[in-house]
Amino acid sequence: MDMHVFEVFSIIGTIAFAMSGAFVAMEEKYDILGVLVLGLVTAFGGGVIRNVLIGVPVTTLWHQGTLIKLAIISILIAFVLPLAWIRHWKKTEALFDAIGLSAFAIQGSIYATQMHHPLSAVLVAAILTGIGGGIIRDLLAGRKPLVLHDEIYAVWAMLAGLVMGLGWIQTTWQVVALFIAVVVFRMFSVFFKWKLPRRALESNSYLTPVTSNKNDLETKN
Repeated sequence: MDMHVFEVFSIIGTIAFAMSGAFVAMEEKYDILGVLVLGLVTAFGGGVIRNVLIGVPVTTLWHQGTLIKLAIISILIAFVLPLAWIRHWKKTEALFDAIGLSAFAIQGSIYATQMHHPLSAVLVAAILTGIGGGIIRDLLAGRKPLVLHDEIYAVWAMLAGLVMGLGWIQTTWQVVALFIAVVVFRMFSVFFKWKLPRRALESNSYLTPVTSNKNDLETKN
């Protein structure tokens, strides 16, 4: 596999998630510092968490000077874009998020396989790299993390890690095909509202007193 693919996916994921974090920060009316922080955390948060869990020194982040500069430039561009362009971007927000998810999930799984970690570690690296930054972004923005309640999201990162970890992907073109497949299936899950099974625990106990009071009032009248 061409190692330049790793760098390409790092660049794609960094740009996509940095701008995603910046736009979320602007939606929450953060100032320029807040926009920079949220954009950088979104772009690099997942990778930092991944590094901690698979044994890569956290200080590796500071050797990614080019990616950090690229993220800052992307954030500043997002900050000065005309509002009309930003509104147009909001219509395709899920696509940018899918691109970042796919790129970082594959990047994380490549990272773990290069270190000869077992399949379980590859899956963890793919999932955390793909969704970690988005979770931190949503938490800092005071939102419920997208991955925990919206359409199928983390599953696609996990499947990308599974395919990479099993060694089914050997060539550059296969990696590109996997990247496109993850993006397409993520968008399918958005368009068709695919969701994982869920169970909500709700109680009607709070409704009973209200109903009783209403009946009492009607009786008195």
